[in-house]
Amino acid sequence: MSKICCSTDNGGLDLTGKKPHKHKYDTQGNQLCCLKTEKNCKNAGAADLLKDANHEDHDHSGHDHSHGDGHDHESHNDHDHSGHNHDHHGHSHGDDHDHSHDIEGKTTFQLFMPAGISLALLLVAIGFDNYFPQTWFTGWVRIAWYVIAYLPVGLPVIKEAVESIRYKDFFSEFFLMAIATIGAFALGEYPEAVAVMLFYSVGEVFQTIAVSRAKGNIKALLDQRPDEVTVIRAGKPIVVKAEDAYIGDVIQLKPGEKLGLDGELISETASFNTAALTGESKPDTKSKGETVLAGMINLNTVSQIKVTTDYSDSKLSRILELVQDATSQKAPTELFIRKFSKIYTPIVVYLSIAITLLPALFVDNYVFSEWLYRALVFLVISCPCALVISIPLGYFGGIGAASRNGILLKGSNFLDILAKVENVVMDKTGTLTEGVFKVQEVFIKPEFNKDEILNLVNVLESQSTHPVATAIHNYWGEVDADVNLANVEEIAGHGLKATVNGKELLVGNFKLLDKFNISHDADTANIVYTVIAVAYDRKFVGYLTISDSIKVDAKAAIEKLRKMGVKTTMLSGDKNTVVQFVSGQLGIDSAYGDLLPEDKVNRVKEIKSRNGSVAFVGDGVNDAPVIALSDAGIAMGGLGSDAAIETADVVIQDDMPSKIPMAINIGKQTKKIVFQNIALAFGVKAIVLILGAGGLATMWEAVFADVGVALLAILNAVRIQRMKF
Repeated sequence: MSKICCSTDNGGLDLTGKKPHKHKYDTQGNQLCCLKTEKNCKNAGAADLLKDANHEDHDHSGHDHSHGDGHDHESHNDHDHSGHNHDHHGHSHGDDHDHSHDIEGKTTFQLFMPAGISLALLLVAIGFDNYFPQTWFTGWVRIAWYVIAYLPVGLPVIKEAVESIRYKDFFSEFFLMAIATIGAFALGEYPEAVAVMLFYSVGEVFQTIAVSRAKGNIKALLDQRPDEVTVIRAGKPIVVKAEDAYIGDVIQLKPGEKLGLDGELISETASFNTAALTGESKPDTKSKGETVLAGMINLNTVSQIKVTTDYSDSKLSRILELVQDATSQKAPTELFIRKFSKIYTPIVVYLSIAITLLPALFVDNYVFSEWLYRALVFLVISCPCALVISIPLGYFGGIGAASRNGILLKGSNFLDILAKVENVVMDKTGTLTEGVFKVQEVFIKPEFNKDEILNLVNVLESQSTHPVATAIHNYWGEVDADVNLANVEEIAGHGLKATVNGKELLVGNFKLLDKFNISHDADTANIVYTVIAVAYDRKFVGYLTISDSIKVDAKAAIEKLRKMGVKTTMLSGDKNTVVQFVSGQLGIDSAYGDLLPEDKVNRVKEIKSRNGSVAFVGDGVNDAPVIALSDAGIAMGGLGSDAAIETADVVIQDDMPSKIPMAINIGKQTKKIVFQNIALAFGVKAIVLILGAGGLATMWEAVFADVGVALLAILNAVRIQRMKF
């Protein structure tokens, strides 16, 4: 699919007029550029959120998940976004010929000034007509007065209508409003003509302001990345552009400054505000050697950070890219309204022509001007503004509310998916538990040298990134560089295997020992800790027990999910006694342990066939097959896992399980507001359309049915930005 055109830098009519713009269409004839949503975003100062990469048609049920972690995972690129049809009746035609209320650099007074001038002139004219008659306010003077009142609000719309026709879009809302108001002038209904255009223009300004506020949270996130950093070169601090810093450069970060690139802290300690990444502003204290990320704000002393990642590959860059893309991933409801308006508007135009002309064949006392007035009322009512702006606005608000709470969604379509979730399936380690293990007990048979065995185990575990490996390393200490490993192999769902001094070393769960036919007499059935078995030279050596702590908000998260009617399931490769213990502590509906990746897949298939839609929550590592089956993949550990940001549909940035029910609730509230607006718009318009065709509604009722309903829908849509979740 082509990128959105009509931008300021390509595709549109340039400043010299030398390059005429041509619209782009997909294979179904749906227009891809010059959309009303695009126009409102540009007017709202959010044009940078319009980046619309070449989106492919995706099928969520078969997506792959490439984790980039060395495992053979599937790539999570195949979501079904309903084709991403960006057709729309409204036109912006780029910044060069845009009917707009440009919000950037303007005060509220300036935005409403044209409407204010028109309103003042209109009220004076109505006073002269009805309450304070003036002998001079007749004939061409009266007409000229109303024309002058019309021009501040009418000229931009007429200009946009002409541009739309030039680009072969004959049924834009600008065309409808221009024809309706010019027709009203032709019939001598001057006050109605000015009032219709006045209220329409006021509605346009409110739309632009509403979009600007809805985009505020997202745009604020886009502003989190500093443009410059101070690096130490040749012993002197030098300010350079962030993208010009090299890996290995040392950044000097003063208190209050924001870090521009990911790096490793080389100062002893430093405290950071991580709100840009997690939505939580509480201080996070880092020690020497720990990772610090772009977007974090230094709180106290001058700190030094060694750059470890290119500017474009930083965690914040990935998050910003995700948020930018989210605005272009449309929900099915948005796509339906776009398609509907494309069909609906021409039909209404033809119906209005029929209302004007057909009665001449059936009505004895047919008066052309009377039926033309009815048709013009019908046209004004038909303008689908309330639908085409309030629905995207509702989804923008949902995405913004989620991002404000540290929840990133890859598109508004996932708000719809979350709203329908009936089952939440969770991994244990790193999702419901901290994922920070500690060695509790070491049992090594007396015939083996305990120190030698633990040294070998530590060396082998250094080949793994699993939290268990970190626990063993923290328990034993530095890795012995004199130990040479050969044939190191990680066996999924089992553990690690290697050869040391010609002897086989196995470290993992007891299934690993069973796989290699190594007998053991350990009774670990009642141990509620994770048990790591060790075998050396084809003999069972002993085991280590390792514990993990449950996250503080995990129990509350499960309770909230239960109240929402969502069933909870925990799937884990850990031993079943540990899994059942954690499940009992949290009150999870069902839990299964000792699972291999393929066992998890079978369990999820069973849940889907029995209970419907599934959201899977994991740490983004080793969960690809399960995520591929789920309707929505939610990644915990957004700060710690690049794979999570790349593969998940939803990223919870601060690792808090309580954000799972919050994300579902945001989806439900967004969908509720969207459907309220659809019902309001269709209901009121249907009633007034019938009244208008029957001659029972005037232009004033038509204005309410169009602009009034649009404003009510907008006010309803922005509610989500103020909600507490």
